[in-house]
Formats: sequence, C-alpha cells, structure tokens
Amino acid sequence: MEINEIIREENKVYSKPELLDEVHMHYCPGCSHGVVHKLVSEVIAEMGITDKTVGVSPVGCAVFAYNYIDVDWVEAAHGRAPAVATALNRLWPENVVFTYQGDGDMSAIGTAETIHAANRGENIVMIFVNNAIYGMTGGQMAPTTLVGQKTATTPYGRRVDLNGHPLEITNLMAILDGTCYVTRQSVHTPAAVRKTKACLKKAFENAIAKKGTSVVEIVATCNSGWKLSPAKANKWMEENMFPKYPLGDLKNV
Repeated sequence: MEINEIIREENKVYSKPELLDEVHMHYCPGCSHGVVHKLVSEVIAEMGITDKTVGVSPVGCAVFAYNYIDVDWVEAAHGRAPAVATALNRLWPENVVFTYQGDGDMSAIGTAETIHAANRGENIVMIFVNNAIYGMTGGQMAPTTLVGQKTATTPYGRRVDLNGHPLEITNLMAILDGTCYVTRQSVHTPAAVRKTKACLKKAFENAIAKKGTSVVEIVATCNSGWKLSPAKANKWMEENMFPKYPLGDLKNV
C-alpha cells in the first residue's frame, strides 16, 4: 500500500452510508429502524450489488423505507411482501431481493405469505424487525407481544387465556426445509450492531448463491409505543424481550 493510501485510511472518518438518501427519517428518536437501515445500506454498497438489489416494503413503520435506501423498491400490500418478493425473484433471478417487515406484518396479516415463501425456499432475504407492538397505528398488541406486556389493546397486560401465547414465527421458519439461514439479532450495542451487519451480509450472500430463504430477525425497541425513554427501552428489551426471543443463529445450513 502506498503512503498516500495509508494516510487516507488513517484519516478516514465515520460518514453516512452512501445509499442513505439525504432526507429526514420519520422514525421516533431511539427507534431501531434507523440503525437497521444504516446496516442494510452499508451491506448492499460494500457487496457491490446496488444495481441489482430490489427491496419490498409493506405496510407498517417501515413502509417508507424506499425513501431512505437508494435501491429499487416495490411497495406491497400489508403482509404480502414475501409474495411480491417471490414474483420479483422468479421473473428476474439475477436480482437480489429482500423484504423489510415488522412483527405486525410478518407474524399477523402476512403469516401465510411468510411461511409458504420460506417453505418453498424462495431465494430471498427476509429482514424482520420485532418490537412486540404495533408501533405505527397506536401501540396495539401484536402477535409477538409478551405475556403481561401492556399495550393500547391490553391495558392490563397480555393474557394467555384471552390473547394466546406470543408467536415465535422465526422459530417456525427455522424448521422449514426451504430456509437455509435463520438468525435473531439486535442493534442495542456497538457489538450487537457489528454482529447484525455480519448476519445481514451472510443472508445476502445466500440469496446470491441461490441457497434458499434467509431470515434475519432483529429484536428491536419501540420506546414511543412502550412509553419509555430510548435508554430505558433498551434496558427493558434486554430484561424482557431477550429471554423470550434469545439472540443467536437458529439455523445455518
């Protein structure tokens, strides 16, 4: 390496990912979505797949993801992102297709599309942001809401006898033959951010290699829906979410 290159490397400073557009994000302060957007942007750019990457954003807090990450996007109806991604990948198999979904989208209205796309082994990446609540529409109970957790529709806490058990949809996808990689991560610390980025890269590499469906769940916070400060939301997540949704790989073929 020449001396000028060494100097440039030493003077390199942290900067906004090149694929993040110069617009204000609508996410609440402390929301995990912004960090995940940053990681997705970095991975796509660093892998050199910008021109052949297509994202699918359905309804939910992430519906405006196409405003922030500068790749091709298709907006899907609520819950239908895996079905749309299936069509995109089959029509243009040379492209790298991913969905960006919340827990209300993937594990409620979109359960059928999610499970069957994964069971077919579609060569797509599913990015699943799980904050255990409907953040966009007022903080109602989601399928992933914890037992005892208070929401707008469970003001006294979720009850198993009335509301059923939390749905661990990532665990379900891990047992399907069509999935090649299923992992659950978070972005609450610098170390967790680095690990999640590595997992996202692996998922995109699997899609390029046509190995099947990769699922990256990111256990996230919703401090506005949880009625907590960002710092307290992170702590609540560690103490309550991680025991139910433990971090780590669930499947790695």
